[in-house]
Amino acid sequence: MDLVEARAVMAALRSRIDEFLVTRADLAELRADLAEAGSSRHGGLADAKGLEARLYAELEHFSLVGAQVKGFAPLLLDLPGERDGEPVLWCWLEGDPDIAWYHRLDTGFAGRRPV
Repeated sequence: MDLVEARAVMAALRSRIDEFLVTRADLAELRADLAEAGSSRHGGLADAKGLEARLYAELEHFSLVGAQVKGFAPLLLDLPGERDGEPVLWCWLEGDPDIAWYHRLDTGFAGRRPV
């Protein structure tokens, strides 16, 4: 896929990404509260398991639409594509407003270059 297509995929995922980030934060708070106080406004152990299931379902959805999940916290997604006839991975990192980076297949995050 080219950059325009990759950006369209990311735009389509935006609401699910935002929901993923909220769920991940809720789970982190729930785990911390349970470890420290034994209770949380986010619920109990069963609720933690439910939040974990939601996170894994979202990660699976990201994969189903072609994104490679490279990191969970921060969320890091790569989309396979092509730039100037060469295979690349369009790279999106949590906090980026759009896809602004890419890297060769064999270099990973350390090889990121600006679009």
